[in-house]
Amino acid sequence: MQESAVYMSTKYTDGPFPGPETSLSKPRSQPTPSHGAAAAVPGAKPPSVDRGQRVRLGDQLYGQIFDQIASGRLNVGDKLPSEHEICEQFGVSRPVVREALLRLRADGLVNAYQGLGTFVSHQPAPRLKALGDVQNVSAYLRAQEVRMALEGDAARLAALRRTDDQLQKIIEADHAFSQALALGRVSPEVDLAFHASIAEASGNDFYLAVLETIHESIQGFMRLSLNLTRTGSRQRAERVADEHAAILAAIREQDGERARVAMQFHLGQARNRLVDRERD
Repeated sequence: MQESAVYMSTKYTDGPFPGPETSLSKPRSQPTPSHGAAAAVPGAKPPSVDRGQRVRLGDQLYGQIFDQIASGRLNVGDKLPSEHEICEQFGVSRPVVREALLRLRADGLVNAYQGLGTFVSHQPAPRLKALGDVQNVSAYLRAQEVRMALEGDAARLAALRRTDDQLQKIIEADHAFSQALALGRVSPEVDLAFHASIAEASGNDFYLAVLETIHESIQGFMRLSLNLTRTGSRQRAERVADEHAAILAAIREQDGERARVAMQFHLGQARNRLVDRERD
């Protein structure tokens, strides 16, 4: 079994990941090469991954690096240590490091430049770390990719197949969400009710069944995302409400393709808002 597929525990240290040599000016496009290798701060407790329970090594390492970015120990433009240095610092194999870095690139948090290295490109809102659970962000974002495919098509079918009773249920779920959002009391359960009512209206119970298999990750994503929305700007909350309204309008008007696009746009924006503080 490859090491990257082994499941391990979520034990995380607070030790610094990069050394002071990794801090660069903060370019958005082509970074300037750093003089000197990125390394751990001398004397600091070395970071590590734990080989005890059922969390993938790649996810653990992703969580460690994400934590450094979210906490501001790594900022936009900072260079990450080399693959070899990360292997040495965390005691993992190169395939595990590459898996974590690939996910970080896919999630828009880092960019890699041939001959230069890997640099932080986006940073979550600083308050994300205070909300906890950031070590599981990799799994949450993978689940979000699945949701974009499944829920987009479920919304399309819901627009084409929904009954008047099912439409009323979606309307009521959206109203409950909007009210909770306005009061600053929105919860994953309220958000899930809106999305579940749409999946139910698709007329295909396999959508709900498949989503149920990743329910824990969906709920975890919603918990972080909604907490950011609850503690963020009014404009952020209004954008979320508007995205829900666009989905509802397309389903009400029985425009399947518009419903699919609206749902996928909403889920994609929720994903982007989680990893990029400039969208806060």
